[in-house]
Amino acid sequence: RHSQMASESDPLKLSSPRIFLVRMLIFIILGGLIAFVLFKQIEVAFMANPGLNALIIGVLAIGIVLAMRQVIRLYPEIRWVNNFRLGDPGLAVERPPTLLAPMAALLGGSRGSGFAMSPQLMRGILDSIATRLDEARDISRYMTGLLVFLGLLGTFWGLIETVSSVGSVIQNLKPGGDAATMFDGLREGLAAPLSGMGISFSSSLFGLAGSLILGFLDLQSSQAQNRFYTELEDWLSTTVYDQAAEMPVGAGGGAALSGEFRSAIERLREAIG
Repeated sequence: RHSQMASESDPLKLSSPRIFLVRMLIFIILGGLIAFVLFKQIEVAFMANPGLNALIIGVLAIGIVLAMRQVIRLYPEIRWVNNFRLGDPGLAVERPPTLLAPMAALLGGSRGSGFAMSPQLMRGILDSIATRLDEARDISRYMTGLLVFLGLLGTFWGLIETVSSVGSVIQNLKPGGDAATMFDGLREGLAAPLSGMGISFSSSLFGLAGSLILGFLDLQSSQAQNRFYTELEDWLSTTVYDQAAEMPVGAGGGAALSGEFRSAIERLREAIG
């Protein structure tokens, strides 16, 4: 209720990405519970190819950390913008922002509601921030694609072993011998192809499951970044001055247009209208 009242009293205040972080944590906890319930089956699948499956799980863990980091890193940026809007005197001693570094450098000492910027400056700031956000998203997308690739790598690895093992079994079959001996040799020979199929399916299972998890986390982090960008754009749009009617009020206190020139512009607008 307090946060709703605060948002109503200050509609331009940037909101916290806490809801997206909570969703990510809930999804990870649910995934952990499912893994705990199916631990025996997962252990059997993992031991089919422990090396590659461990690599897949390691990539998944790194992807989870990076996805959550993308949301967590928005907290200081949002705090900086909200303090900047209010003209907080303590802003100067805070750690400078990372994503909003171009904005902090361009605005300089201007703070609070007494500054304005040109449309070109606002668009340049937003483009720079969008580029930085896209760079962070590219890493998560690469991690998701890497999990799929590792799963497919295990699939083809297992298929290669299966095909070669089947070929060896066929070559070792000697017709004309005892049927029981021949059946025992066939049964022993099929153990290797079945092992190859286990490598194939287990790696695909871990790779696709990992890509599913990272896909959801990347979706939440993207939504958090998009909301941050949209709210920042909404606030910056309120600081843009009309170049045809006003001069910017910068850190040095820019001068306003003369009264006669302002009146001439108003008369010109009325004539055009």
